[in-house]
Amino acid sequence: MKAIWKDAVLAESNNTKVIDNTHYFPPDSLNSRYFQLSDTHSESPQEGRASYFHIQVEDQKKEDAAWFYPHPKEAASEIKNHVAFTKEIEIED
Repeated sequence: MKAIWKDAVLAESNNTKVIDNTHYFPPDSLNSRYFQLSDTHSESPQEGRASYFHIQVEDQKKEDAAWFYPHPKEAASEIKNHVAFTKEIEIED
């Protein structure tokens, strides 16, 4: 699987985790040069507290375009630190 935005491959892995039709990419699959940690957080009853990344490709920035769970709830422990993307980011097989 690949996560692509503005022709840049943001992440690539054959080992994504899928929850509710959302692919979560392992942390080592990210192309870190495109990611900037955001101050945004949200809460999910199933997964816990999410943290976000902004995505920057050249002069284009998409704020809060990716999220992850640094300390997920027990039921979501398999996606700890795995990154998912908003709908604007293309996910390809």
